[in-house]
Amino acid sequence: MALLLLVSTTSWKVEKHFCMGHLVDLAFFVDAQDCGMDLVSESSSETSIDKKSCCDDEVIAIQGQNDVKPSLNDIDVEQQQFLVAYSYSYLGLFTLKETREIPHKKYIPPKIVKDIQLLDDVFLI
Repeated sequence: MALLLLVSTTSWKVEKHFCMGHLVDLAFFVDAQDCGMDLVSESSSETSIDKKSCCDDEVIAIQGQNDVKPSLNDIDVEQQQFLVAYSYSYLGLFTLKETREIPHKKYIPPKIVKDIQLLDDVFLI
């Protein structure tokens, strides 16, 4: 959905430069470079002759949307209830749980001096 919004709101520009009918440069979002063969009209004191250039430029421009605004007025009561329940349950995932105190955490068991099972000849089979 975000990709669709990005593509629809971005302005696109493709510019092509042709020289003698052949594609010389293709540019996206920027101006195409010319081939340097554009003829400048020569003006003399007696006559002014405009020569036709051998180059041609083609521009394809697509204007993107500028007025994208979310409309919250279109949400009905059921959708509002769903959004409230979803946000409450989603935020509930990140609450900290209480830590329980373990009463015997610092208790050190006594050292075994003798092996009682061996003294009493009790073996698990």
